[in-house]
Amino acid sequence: MPENLIARLHGELSRATHIDPHSHIEPRAAAATGLADILGYHYFTELAHSAGVPRERIEGEGVAADARLDAVVAGLERFSNTVQHSWLLRIARDLYGFEDQTVTPDNWRTLDASIRQRSGEPGWADSVLEKSHIEAVFLTNDFDDPLEGFDTSRYVPCLRVDELVFHTGKPGVIDRLAATAGIDVGSAGQLTEALGRVAARFRDRGAKAAAISLPPGFRPQDVDQAAFAGSVEAVLREGLAADASHREIVSQGIFWHVARCCREQQLPFDLMIGVRRGVYPGGVFQGQDLLDGRLSLADYAELFNAFPDVIFPVSVLSHPLNHELVSFAWIFPNVLPFGHWWYANTPAVIERDLEQRLEAVPRTKLLGYYSDMYKLEFGYPKFAMYREVLARVLAKRFVVERGWSEEAAVDLGLDLLVRNPQRVFYGESD
Repeated sequence: MPENLIARLHGELSRATHIDPHSHIEPRAAAATGLADILGYHYFTELAHSAGVPRERIEGEGVAADARLDAVVAGLERFSNTVQHSWLLRIARDLYGFEDQTVTPDNWRTLDASIRQRSGEPGWADSVLEKSHIEAVFLTNDFDDPLEGFDTSRYVPCLRVDELVFHTGKPGVIDRLAATAGIDVGSAGQLTEALGRVAARFRDRGAKAAAISLPPGFRPQDVDQAAFAGSVEAVLREGLAADASHREIVSQGIFWHVARCCREQQLPFDLMIGVRRGVYPGGVFQGQDLLDGRLSLADYAELFNAFPDVIFPVSVLSHPLNHELVSFAWIFPNVLPFGHWWYANTPAVIERDLEQRLEAVPRTKLLGYYSDMYKLEFGYPKFAMYREVLARVLAKRFVVERGWSEEAAVDLGLDLLVRNPQRVFYGESD
């Protein structure tokens, strides 16, 4: 593969400015204020723990902040081979002027000081976004988030509904829903009305999508309304003590109604499918969940058929599910492959999944990438990684193998990176 060809394609793709359609950014504190905000990202803490650093040294109660950093930094060399380690070095060198070969127990305080200095500079967050070529960042907002105190054109609200769907009986959830919707919630009818009000409020505040992370055992279906009403009554009365069958029906009914709300408000409904929570209880925070491939997107066919006018950007975690997603996107107009999520977010996996998508799915349906970041700095290395993989796939599969011109290959890449996300989430035409 001609490296200069890949470099030329990468250079052209790197000139584009784009949106980041899924993140966990807190818009009022978007950028890192110290090295702890960088190395506190779950990728680093879970890899350090996996490589042998004791959990109690990473997040144990009463451990001083510097001691926590000492523990994670001491583990970095053990996973210096990983792409996550390369993200750290890209951030350190390109954003903060760090000149050493790697971060060590002897030099991390120098990097920390640079981060603290830069974070205090006026406009630092905007400069990070500019260097990352990101013009807007989609958030992950709780249903009762006031959505105030930030620029919603720069930091775009996204209604996250996991808590409503799966934790309705948890103490305080219904009270919060009632408060934010402005109505009593004592019946199934009031519950669905409250959901509609929440979705409308988000749309009015500039939201561009709703989203949910779905476990492998979930089966979306339109439940019988009488059964839903009875189960809602049981959950409202008994909370988490309600029978599992009632809680399942409530989850299915609320999920289905959220899809209706998306249709009414013309919001895409992002589905992130296949995470099994709490597989490793001994893991660090956010390092306890894993993918589970024991499911089929066939379980979602009823949903996709029932809401042909709702766009479903779908993220999956395993290559077999990616193949199935490609097949669904092949025939369902409203199913779109969406990014490269979590455990699928490494170059080797991205390349394989991306090749499969590009070979079989209409180019107008491919939503290239999102960062899933918690601090703005991570948009820089993550999107750089994706552009490199995208350039390599375009060079190999389209320029070399199919004889496409370089201009045509770049144009295809810009569909994934720029145009399709703009059209799907903003309704903008080319």
